[in-house]
Order: sequence, then C-alpha cells, then structure tokens
Amino acid sequence: MCTQTKAAALMANIPRADIDPSGVFKYVLIRVHSREEGDDSEIDIVRGYAWAEYHADIYEKVSEELEKGSVLDCECIGGGRIRHEPEAKKIHVYGYSMGYGRANHAVTTEKLKERYPDYEVTWSNEGY
Repeated sequence: MCTQTKAAALMANIPRADIDPSGVFKYVLIRVHSREEGDDSEIDIVRGYAWAEYHADIYEKVSEELEKGSVLDCECIGGGRIRHEPEAKKIHVYGYSMGYGRANHAVTTEKLKERYPDYEVTWSNEGY
C-alpha cells in the first residue's frame, strides 16, 4: 500500500511555473520541501511577476501562502529576470538577484518549457 504524506499531496498540486502573461520582470526559483518527519520530498517552482520591485517581494508573498499550513517549507535558491513575449512565443531567462544570487537558469528553463511547451525558451547568464 502506498501512502502519501500531506506535504507530498500538497506539492503535487503546486504549479511548477507561474509568471506574468507578458513583459520583462523579476523572478525567483523557490525550493518547496516537506516539514513532515521522514518525508524528504521537494520540488522547485518558478514565480515571476512585474508587480515586484524586489525579488524578495515575490518570495515573501509566495512562501507566506505555501507555508500557511505548517506542512511545507520554502527556500529561495536564486533569482533573475524573464522576458516573456507571448506573440512571438518566446521566453528568455537571464540575470541575477542582488539578494538571492543567480538562480540555476537551466532548471528555470525546464520548468517554463513544461508550462509553455510550444514556446522557444532560452537562458543566459548575461545581464542583470
């Protein structure tokens, strides 16, 4: 019999990527993991929004929402910028966060390709 922890069940329903529909904006790569004893499950998620003045604004809002039930814990593992061009079906990931450092853009790109399979998704370590 397979038993799934509450944390694992919650993580299964968290979108791996959520970004604004267009524009250039900051993003963070967040590692979400279980606080439950004996459960070492974790996922990485991408969140990027134009409303954020700082990368920390995104992380604080998302982590606060996800950590509400005290079953999940969040850690920001880096940030950068995203240029989303829906009319051209292109997303470019680049740059870094002054506060959190550079996210692994290759991981971010994979999450975005899952969310936008018909897009050209590229990344570069250039730029801020």
